[in-house]
Amino acid sequence: MVKTNNDITQKTYKKLSIQVSLNGLSFCVFDVITNKILHTSTIDFEKNKVVEEQLWRAFVDNTILTKSYDEIIVVHNNNLNAFVPSSLFDSNYLASYLQYNTKVFETDFFTFDTISPYEINNIYVPFVNINNFLLDQYESFEYKNSNSILVKKLLDLSRNTEEKQIFVHLQQNTFELVVVKNQELLLFNSFTYTAPEDLIYYILFSCEQLQLNPETILLKILGNCSEYDANFKIIYKYIRNCSLLDARIMSIALGETEANIRNHFTLYHS
Repeated sequence: MVKTNNDITQKTYKKLSIQVSLNGLSFCVFDVITNKILHTSTIDFEKNKVVEEQLWRAFVDNTILTKSYDEIIVVHNNNLNAFVPSSLFDSNYLASYLQYNTKVFETDFFTFDTISPYEINNIYVPFVNINNFLLDQYESFEYKNSNSILVKKLLDLSRNTEEKQIFVHLQQNTFELVVVKNQELLLFNSFTYTAPEDLIYYILFSCEQLQLNPETILLKILGNCSEYDANFKIIYKYIRNCSLLDARIMSIALGETEANIRNHFTLYHS
């Protein structure tokens, strides 16, 4: 569902990307000509309150969401997903790919993103209630899973790198761990954590399973992290070659700080 507008006099040359989760939403407005971010906002949802009501409030309080855009992208930020090589993929059996790593129900709606040119499909469960709400706000939009964006971009960045690399994408209570080597996806997993000790446990366990040496493996951190917080410090303690992802290597989001580009990595690359 891609919004199109062929009348050049009606074009805004602006793109709206909205990333949604059960904990809140973030959105940004792109100038598609200059590739600059014109506006970025993050809105946290309160626990035990209806998501649709909080979405409605977000639209009331942020009138920029109701303006006209040439393109609208909705990013579903959840870990109800599984990556499958194209050679093993059959769109008639989407639920079967998810049944071993997440709880699925007969009433769930399943869809997938094709990750080109890597011959990978990401099967996932979108937030149908959120899509339905947004369909009342916009004529049409395209939607995808946040982990599709994450994995594609990290595979792009791994080009011509023969060493295995670990990328850790930190969010508030979850993180994604991605292992790549020269545009080959070796591992993707998502973990829930409540303390830095949980974080390093899962990282070291993954290294052990893949026979990666913490003394030599390259590990890059992106997402919600800085060199001064406890999560970075505990990873740095156990992984010798650990650093924040250098956002300067990416042309996206001109004018934004490196911290913002790392924190809104999937939103800005949508």
